[in-house]
Amino acid sequence: MSESEAAARPEPGPAEHAVWMRAVAEERSRGAFARLFAHFAPRLKAYLMRSGSDEQSAEELVQEAMMIVWRRAESFDPKQASVATWMFTIARNKRIDGYRRNNRPELDPEDPALTPQPEPMQDDQVGVRQTAEAIREAIAALPEEQAEMLRLAFYEDKAHSEIADQTGLPLGTVKSRLRLAIGKMRGLVDDELR
Repeated sequence: MSESEAAARPEPGPAEHAVWMRAVAEERSRGAFARLFAHFAPRLKAYLMRSGSDEQSAEELVQEAMMIVWRRAESFDPKQASVATWMFTIARNKRIDGYRRNNRPELDPEDPALTPQPEPMQDDQVGVRQTAEAIREAIAALPEEQAEMLRLAFYEDKAHSEIADQTGLPLGTVKSRLRLAIGKMRGLVDDELR
């Protein structure tokens, strides 16, 4: 076929793309896949380059996208999207995956945040247990309404407004009971730990 004949031939449309895709899906037709590749690969590459990929990355992404098209052709559903939409979505997702992969920071094995905390010394563990026991005893010594406010605020991690809603108390009452309870706790815990 001469160049002028090729230029006069109309571009294949969505119906022809769907026929090629069906042939790839049902028959594993290499010829149909070659036609899909010849038609879409340059368009996908141009799209990826417009989206910020350099030429080499765009070519690699097109190759990966076309491999997915070959492997997953049977999952294409013409009721959901056109062949073009499906293929451009695959290419876009490959670009996003590549971007995420390339922009993920390298982990430094020497980073102090990645090293486990050393086991606490025995005397530190005793101190922690003593403090926990002093707090339990101090809470038990509080009036019940103050102890309840502490449990809701610190053990159940509720906001003051949530406590007010749950107990039916005014917000100011909740706040003052918590203030009183914390003040008493400080004194009781300090006395226990001395």
